[in-house]
Amino acid sequence: MTASTLDVPGSGAQRPAATAKVKRAAVASFLGSMLEYYDFYIYASAAALVFGKVFFADSDPATATLLSLATFGVAYIARPVGAVLLGHFGDRVGRKRVMLLTLVLMGTSTFLIGCLPTYDAIGVAAPILLVLLRVVQGISAAGEQSGAGSLTLEHAPMGRRAFFTSWTLTGTQAGFIIATVVFLAVATLPESALLSWGWRVPFWFSLLVVVVAYVARRKLEEPEVFQEEQQGQKIAKFPVVELFRNQAADVLRVVCCAFIAVVSTVFAVFGLAFATSDEVGISKTTMLLVAVSANALALLMQPALAILADRVGRKPVFITGVLGCAVMVFVYFHAVMSGNVALIFLAALVFIGVAYSAPNAIWPAFYAEMFSTKVRFSGIAIGTQLGFAAAGFAPTIAWTLVGDSRTNWLPVAVLVAVCCVVCAVAAFTARETYRVPLTELGKPALR
Repeated sequence: MTASTLDVPGSGAQRPAATAKVKRAAVASFLGSMLEYYDFYIYASAAALVFGKVFFADSDPATATLLSLATFGVAYIARPVGAVLLGHFGDRVGRKRVMLLTLVLMGTSTFLIGCLPTYDAIGVAAPILLVLLRVVQGISAAGEQSGAGSLTLEHAPMGRRAFFTSWTLTGTQAGFIIATVVFLAVATLPESALLSWGWRVPFWFSLLVVVVAYVARRKLEEPEVFQEEQQGQKIAKFPVVELFRNQAADVLRVVCCAFIAVVSTVFAVFGLAFATSDEVGISKTTMLLVAVSANALALLMQPALAILADRVGRKPVFITGVLGCAVMVFVYFHAVMSGNVALIFLAALVFIGVAYSAPNAIWPAFYAEMFSTKVRFSGIAIGTQLGFAAAGFAPTIAWTLVGDSRTNWLPVAVLVAVCCVVCAVAAFTARETYRVPLTELGKPALR
């Protein structure tokens, strides 16, 4: 690739820039997101398949599953708090330092979850410790994508910002695949082995993979546009205060757009627990393979859809994908209830591999371009994490909506579709920014 260009701070012009910097940022964002969300998604798999029996052994199976799914949602309560804290420091001291911190927090907490005693060993202290470590995971996740998206966008040339920032979320999908494959391996163990030590192995493995990502991120450089604001003493003293003073409407817009994450958690967590329940009866192996296949397709689709968004705009690609999800959720759960494995695979490929890939690929650029450099990290972090809070508890709400029949999926599909419609309306109200220079983003005329 030849030398690219970056937006010149303070003007609409552009200048030559080292292509290596944006490539390095994209690769580091991909690896960091992949490895951090490997940690996050092994928890999702464990919550759906194992934790009810390990940490809530004194409850009946349905209640144990509900409590286990609730611990998955706990992280999403912590994430807005983490967004405020990490967003403040990300906009004050730099993107790179916060991105290193998030990896350490996630890796340590995940490893310790794998070391926790069970309910049978220490009683109620076991689920309490689980929840505390889940909170640390949530705080870490709050800064991961926001930092990676901000740093990559600020290194990227105009006209390719969506493509380069899409690798952050492509890394998330890769993390999902790795987590599911690893859990697929341990899920084949006899139940006694799975519940005693097998489920712990994926959590222990995270310590190694986080070290690899940490080494990659140590080589990153802060974006020039951020460094110039630091040198010119243009850094906001209290970024969060300035954010809500000047761009509160953009934060609200991102909150509503972030409801699209309900699709991911309902598919990955509720969908897995629902399909493998005794009432529906699809095997764990089949459903884990369905998830791997859908996300493998997403690895190919997301960069391609991001390239499209760089050519035609963020909003057409984002909104089309969101509305596609609103339709495909009904198709997917109908396929699950049919018991037809081929139909389940096909529906999941279209639902997650194609429709959900559109907003998932675009949002790092779409949201980041709503904010100015001095509040970008805070704006993305707070907006997304408030929206993601709905996604975190969506599996628990969905399990409640199913009711005693355990097969009544229609209210769950309606819930997801409503969230998608809200997201589409919010995105429609946003300004199109794919042709706006980096230094002009977030200015009053563009909101």
